[in-house]
Amino acid sequence: MPRLPEYAWYPECISMFLKILAHPVFVNLNFHMPMIVDLSHPLVMLQGENGSGKSTLLHSIHYALRGDEIEGYIYRLEPGKVSIGRSYLFDAEQHNPRTQLDLFKDQPAMLEFLKMASHGQVMLSMFRETFPKLADGTVLLLDEPEMALSVSNQKRILKMLKELVDQKNFRIICATHSPELIEAAETYVINLDRQINRNVVDTGMGIQGASTIQ
Repeated sequence: MPRLPEYAWYPECISMFLKILAHPVFVNLNFHMPMIVDLSHPLVMLQGENGSGKSTLLHSIHYALRGDEIEGYIYRLEPGKVSIGRSYLFDAEQHNPRTQLDLFKDQPAMLEFLKMASHGQVMLSMFRETFPKLADGTVLLLDEPEMALSVSNQKRILKMLKELVDQKNFRIICATHSPELIEAAETYVINLDRQINRNVVDTGMGIQGASTIQ
């Protein structure tokens, strides 16, 4: 499917570029500094192999938007039109409510749901109930939001993400492996595999479909 003209479906977007001047992890991954990341599109997908720096870049964007001063990290947000404190980072693995049941001991209905629901059902509930309650204009940062979701449900969360952009003026940036999110006509993809990264698994691990058992 051909891509839509840039920003055609979202006329109110503004330009936003993050310039990374210094970053200890990216230096180790052999990124060239300064690294300039185009975040102008309202729905950005960070694509790349395991170890290519997707999550690192996502967390870096979070630090920069919040104005956090982290040793060894130097950022410049241009033109800086995003309010500090409106960035929300969600890591599908670390923030899984099913692993933090103590947080819901005073919410018996939610606790019962978390005990009975699958991981995928819990993730869908985050998109349906939690994210829409965030303030309008939130910059929502998602690390592998497709985790535990079937292909049909990945299509559902893509629709939900577009609704958050259209109805609540969100900017959304995802680190993802999902073809459903990466190949969607409405998304803007930043491919980190164009860098030479020593952290990416090499061919010694075998090739797809071949046994690596000795």
